[in-house]
Amino acid sequence: MSTTDGAPDAANTAGGLDHVARVQKRTLTVLVFAQVCSGAGLAAGITVGALLAQDMLDSTGWSGLPSALFTFGSAGAALAVGRLSQRWGRRPGLAAGYAAGAIGSLGIVAAAVLDNVALLFVALLVYGSGTATNLQARYAGADLADPDHRARAISTVLVATTLGAVAGPNLVGVLGDVAAAIDVPRLAGPFLLAALAYGSAAAVIVTWLRPDPLMLAASLPKPDVGGVPDGKDGEGPASLNRAAVVAGAVGMVVTQLVMVAIMTMTPVHMQHHHHPLSAAGLVISIHVAAMYLPAPISGALVDRFGVTVVGFLAAAVLAAAGLTAAFAPPQSVPLLAVALALLGFGWSLGLVAGTTAITNNTPVATRARTQGTVDVFIALAGAGGGLASGFIVAAAGFTWLAVLGAIVAVVIAPAVLLRRR
Repeated sequence: MSTTDGAPDAANTAGGLDHVARVQKRTLTVLVFAQVCSGAGLAAGITVGALLAQDMLDSTGWSGLPSALFTFGSAGAALAVGRLSQRWGRRPGLAAGYAAGAIGSLGIVAAAVLDNVALLFVALLVYGSGTATNLQARYAGADLADPDHRARAISTVLVATTLGAVAGPNLVGVLGDVAAAIDVPRLAGPFLLAALAYGSAAAVIVTWLRPDPLMLAASLPKPDVGGVPDGKDGEGPASLNRAAVVAGAVGMVVTQLVMVAIMTMTPVHMQHHHHPLSAAGLVISIHVAAMYLPAPISGALVDRFGVTVVGFLAAAVLAAAGLTAAFAPPQSVPLLAVALALLGFGWSLGLVAGTTAITNNTPVATRARTQGTVDVFIALAGAGGGLASGFIVAAAGFTWLAVLGAIVAVVIAPAVLLRRR
């Protein structure tokens, strides 16, 4: 692995651990700014993707297709960003992913203007690169973190997404007006913001993420950073703890599957019961806030109690979310908001716990590649959940989708038990 791009050789690093601490602080600051930007891009697909597809395809059954497509796209992007980061560092990997997300956003706008379904499908795949990169950034926050505070470093990057991701859905009406003023379909308006958001995130990473955290971590002696076992997560980083990595990946895969499936169909469910678009935007903004805003709580819980306890907690919260969504009266926006808030918090718990387990049990020499591979499976799970959700709702209704999600969430518990064994 190269140690270029501002990552000094460990033997010549002035200040030793003090230097690492300073770089880690700067890294988190840069990642926070990038995530604030990219959060707005992430929110576009969540809020209006299904509605745009329903409008262009004139079918509820296929309304989960956008979520599936941009999640499939994020799977390929996760692999590419992980490999690019392993070879050249986090900076080029993250910047390329965000830039691709911006290009995809513009493609979706063009598809809506031209009413071209084929272009929409291709653009959604490319748009998924932004989603993948938004999640990959959490790994960059952990590269130089102290092992005892690694989960909190991960959560710092995640919580930064909140501002843009919460503001985005609440701007649906305004962005629709802007789009209509320039002869763009109203539902494509949020993707104009996404293009600007992802482009800005790419610029922030290219300009300020120096020295590269992964490159610096690779140049340091193993006892100093990025690989000391914390006493709660098994083997040290000199070798891959495969069981812990698999269990952490399974937890995140199930978390993503349940979250995407229920989240994708909630705006459609609300539209079927004659709620205005602004109400759907409010519920989704609450959901996204609950995904990212409690991240520091998730990180503190993981650092304090370990990934096993938090894995069980994630399963319980996700199950509660599914049951609440299933049995909430369709006319009750507050109860739907509670269900989606629980869904977001359960996702936060599962993602932080799984990410910490994988980072703690993967050597720096293969860390980014392994993380990218894991995120491929996470993305594929989300794609499957998004695609299947539309057909389940069309065939059996939103209630059965939510109940099924609650049942699937319980799979997380056996996964963390496997890890403990």
